[in-house]
Amino acid sequence: MVLSAFGRSWPRFGKPEARAEQPAAPSAAAQRFARIAAGDARAFRDLVAEQTPRLLRLSVRMLGNSSDAEEVVQEALLKVWTKAALWDASRGQPETWIYSICINLCLDRLRRPKHTVAWEEGFDPPDPSPGAEVDLETQARDRIIADAIAALPERQRAAIVLTYQEGHSNAQVADLLDMSVSALEAVLVRARRTLRARLSTWLEEEQND
Repeated sequence: MVLSAFGRSWPRFGKPEARAEQPAAPSAAAQRFARIAAGDARAFRDLVAEQTPRLLRLSVRMLGNSSDAEEVVQEALLKVWTKAALWDASRGQPETWIYSICINLCLDRLRRPKHTVAWEEGFDPPDPSPGAEVDLETQARDRIIADAIAALPERQRAAIVLTYQEGHSNAQVADLLDMSVSALEAVLVRARRTLRARLSTWLEEEQND
């Protein structure tokens, strides 16, 4: 019993009663992933429709062409379907795990001997309409930069794509590439130095125009 004096309660002594912490409710994505792990094909189709555009964008930026990118995305999603039960909720949302699978598959493909960027056959021909010259200049510039990025070693290439094109923080990229933040920063320094050297002639021409 708690005694009162002058309208105030005397404090209780001893250890406070432990309160059971309620576990956080799983997110909608986690619930769907649990259904996929249990073999729910409809949940998997929903995930494929949601994640494919994002994974394709990443893979094209990493690999340089849509053919390889589509193969990687298909392989990544197949791994998700067959290995969904291996997802560890303590390491983040399912989307992050799927993203990591796709990145690792891209890196594996980049490590294959003599991997080069195969630009699409259907590159747009010159357009005589107003503004077409500006569009062609932009395409040419983008291709020069893409070629320079494509020539980087796979880790440097992944770091540049994930940081500057996908817009992730250094901490996120370090986690995705399984390295420390300081190691990632060193990789980015080397990548930027290489890109500046390879693009120096083009940059000088741009400044002189």
